[in-house]
Amino acid sequence: MGRRVVVGLDGSAESRAAAEWAAREAERRFLPLGLVHVWEPVPAPVALARFLGAEERQGWTERVRREVVEVLRLRHAGLEVSVEQVSGRPAEALAEAAKDAELLVLGSRGLSGIGGFLVGSVGRAVLARAEQPVVLVRAGERTAGGPVVLGLDTEHPDDTLLTFAFEAAARRVTPLRVVHVWNPPPYAAYGLPADPELDAALGKQDAATLTEVLHRWKERHPAVEVIEESRPGSPAVHLVDAAREASLVVVGRRTRRSPLGAHIGPVTHAVLHHATVPVAVVAHD
Repeated sequence: MGRRVVVGLDGSAESRAAAEWAAREAERRFLPLGLVHVWEPVPAPVALARFLGAEERQGWTERVRREVVEVLRLRHAGLEVSVEQVSGRPAEALAEAAKDAELLVLGSRGLSGIGGFLVGSVGRAVLARAEQPVVLVRAGERTAGGPVVLGLDTEHPDDTLLTFAFEAAARRVTPLRVVHVWNPPPYAAYGLPADPELDAALGKQDAATLTEVLHRWKERHPAVEVIEESRPGSPAVHLVDAAREASLVVVGRRTRRSPLGAHIGPVTHAVLHHATVPVAVVAHD
C-alpha cells in the first residue's frame, strides 16, 4: 500500500493513545496514516455460542473505528487517514499489514507503580518479527518536549539505527542524546581495589570512540544538536535513567535468530519494562 505509518487499533485506551501518537508522527513525515484492526476468527462451534455476542462485538469495533477516525481527522486536518480490518492471528496480521510501512505503532498497557510497558504476547511477537521500526506507546504518554535518546553499541554501530535516531531528532527539532555504556574492569572478581586512574583512562578512550563513531552522522545532520554520554555500568540502568527526560527512546534489535527463535534482547526488554515515554525498537542486521 506504499509508504505510510501504520497503527494497530483494538479500541483500548492504549491503542487510542498509539493512534494519536502515530497521527503526529505521520504529519512529521508527510505520510498517510493507516489504522489496522485485526479480527481474530474463533472456531465455528465457539463462534455460534450466543454468550460471546459476536455481532455485538463486531458492531462495537466498527463504532470504535469510526470514532477514532473522526477524532483524528478533526485534530489533524489535512492528514490522510485510512482504516482497514484484517483477519488472522494478531501478530502475524499486523506484521503483514505493515510490511511496506515506514513505521508500525502499537499501544501497550502501562505497569503499575513506577510505570513502564507491559508487553503482551502479541506485542512481543510483533517486535520479534517486524522488519520496520516498531514504536510502543502507553495510554497517558507524556507529550512534553525532550531529547530523543539513543542507546548505541559503538562496537557494532548500525546505519539503520543511527539514521532513525538522527531523523527523529531532526523532525522534532530537539537534541539527540546518545548513550553508550562501557564495562569497567571487574576489580571485585579478582579481589583488587578499584583503580580510579585506569577507570578515567578507559572512560576517556570510550568517549573518544563514541565521538569517532558519531562524526560522520553529525556531519550529515548539522542541525541536530548531539549530546554524547559515555558511562560505565549497566546499559539498561543508564538508558532508563535517560528516558525520564526524553520525548522518545530509540533502541535496537538484532534480526539474527538464535536457536530459541527471535528475541528483543535484555537491554531493550528492560527499557520497555521501565520507560514511561514512547520507545522505538529498530530492527537491524
